[in-house]
Amino acid sequence: MKKIFILTGEPSGDKLASKVISKLKNNNPNIEYLCVGGTYLNSLGIKSIFDLKEITYIGFTSVLFNIFKIKSKINKAVYEIVKFKPNILLSVDSPDFTLRVAERVKKINNNIKIIHYVAPQVWVWRKGRVKKFKKFLDHILLLFEFEKKYFDKENIPNTFVGHPLLETKIDNKIDLSRVLQSDKKIISLFAGSRNSETNILLPILFEFIKMMNKKFKDHIFIFHATDKNKDLIINLIKDKDLDNTQVISDDKIKSQVLFNSLFAVAKSGTVSLEICNANVPSIIIYKVNFINFLIMKLLIKVRYANIINIINNREVIPELLQGECNAKEIFNSVVYFKNNPDLAKLQLETINKTLKNIKSQTSSSENAAEILSQYL
Repeated sequence: MKKIFILTGEPSGDKLASKVISKLKNNNPNIEYLCVGGTYLNSLGIKSIFDLKEITYIGFTSVLFNIFKIKSKINKAVYEIVKFKPNILLSVDSPDFTLRVAERVKKINNNIKIIHYVAPQVWVWRKGRVKKFKKFLDHILLLFEFEKKYFDKENIPNTFVGHPLLETKIDNKIDLSRVLQSDKKIISLFAGSRNSETNILLPILFEFIKMMNKKFKDHIFIFHATDKNKDLIINLIKDKDLDNTQVISDDKIKSQVLFNSLFAVAKSGTVSLEICNANVPSIIIYKVNFINFLIMKLLIKVRYANIINIINNREVIPELLQGECNAKEIFNSVVYFKNNPDLAKLQLETINKTLKNIKSQTSSSENAAEILSQYL
């Protein structure tokens, strides 16, 4: 029996990997799997060698403070992968973790084919990394076609498969009135999946909700959570006495809620594409501690944090970063969009044109699964 080890480093990678593996399972049921994953891969019946939350750190200082824990998990992952002897190691995103593991595995067992899914953003920072990847990666699966030139230059086998989150469609309609118990207009909130994100963003978003409630009475605020942080957010909301605020973690309900949202406020990251795909106007928020911000300013070579803005080289989706990431600025931005529907319409028109250019013409999950099949 053929074997595949799936190596992820955070919930978004876990989700992306699960979409590909579910396609592969349908096409070829005779594959044995093991992983470093979370709830999405676990739902496919794939065992994880340790809990994903043990390695989901964000920011340079967080990594430094947890360096020995991270090294321990890297060693553990390398040991278990080599012991498992997979035909393929599928590493997904989180390059500072997954590619460190992949490089060491390749040195120990050169027969293991290493396919990396979600190319490191060399177009944002550390472009010189590409030469190093050539030594241990057998193939890279790209989410965006413009990335090809960076890997073609070094003759690293690569395939543009597209972004699976842009394939999302609602198959089964859910009666949201039973879930939300409210007919108010929905504003979706995304505070992130890591504690280091939610610890910073949740207090800001709670203050934003309070400001909205003072001016408007027709909104309900829905936090899109993971299974891991749902209870944490619920408990914090109870302390804040926010009656028109709820938390959801079920993926089908989250998709339905998002598609029916008036607006979305989301931390910078992959989730922004889901919001764009749902045709919902939005703003992006992001905040890290001051030291991390200074380091990022020195290293990052692009003007914007959001992929839609990077592609268009302008701020299609407003970005409230660092000092601007506060309750008042978020409130002002949301109210401005609320009072200027033409602005929201223009944002969505630009986003839809951009998505047409970056979507795969076929199923990106199927494309990725097909590449994996070729290496088995």
